[in-house]
Amino acid sequence: MSEENAIQQAMLEAKKIVIKFGSNSLAKEDGTINIDFLETVATDCSRLIQAGKQIIIVSSGAQVAGLSAISGWVHKKDQHYRQALCAIGQVELMDKWREAFKNHSLHVAQLLFVKEDFEDYHHTLNMRNTLFTLVDEGVVPIINENDSVSFEENSIGDNDNLSALTANLWSADLLVLFSDIDGVYTDNPKTNPNARLVETVKSIADLLNQIKMGETNSFGTGGIKTKIQAAQKATAQGIPMILANSRHESPLYSLYDGSEKGTLFLAS
Repeated sequence: MSEENAIQQAMLEAKKIVIKFGSNSLAKEDGTINIDFLETVATDCSRLIQAGKQIIIVSSGAQVAGLSAISGWVHKKDQHYRQALCAIGQVELMDKWREAFKNHSLHVAQLLFVKEDFEDYHHTLNMRNTLFTLVDEGVVPIINENDSVSFEENSIGDNDNLSALTANLWSADLLVLFSDIDGVYTDNPKTNPNARLVETVKSIADLLNQIKMGETNSFGTGGIKTKIQAAQKATAQGIPMILANSRHESPLYSLYDGSEKGTLFLAS
């Protein structure tokens, strides 16, 4: 399989796909929720579902949505305000997702997890059963960390790793992470014009010797480090992972039709 069609082939072969969107994908430059983007994602998901795929979304954006609803709290850095913002924003975020998918006659469901949910046998069994039931009935589960009740010791910390844990829990065929760059580069492409896109990763250990880690940007909690951590978790369980750019037109479907590139982490 050549690098030119490896991502498209992975999309074609996968039936069960977990897709993660970070806050930077979901927010406009002013920090408010990008409704047009959510509608584009819903359209892409609908097309893939019609093609026989099953979809789970891991969606950041609760705090961003909270700030969109109550802009006066933007300068309040207290932990209690942040958690309260997430409680408000999660309602706003899910309402926007519900409206986007409603246009395609698809229902969505909300699931909020914390770290200990993945460490308790009974929790994981119920989570897995719920996911299978929802997807089998044509509902699109939308997952986020439960930021309103999580604290440092039981926080997953970022949705890159949450999406990998979800993919493993559901026994997914493919994990797709969307960011604001086309994939993994040998250096930061925003500051180094000679940075090269790494289209296929066979060994994450070798990759780490080739690239420079960047910093997280304004809205997100992760960076390239957490995306590689997610790739390690997924590929170790036999699940390939794609890292791609959410800024492209029809970002999800463009991977399926082969019109856009990204980085494919091959399963171990």
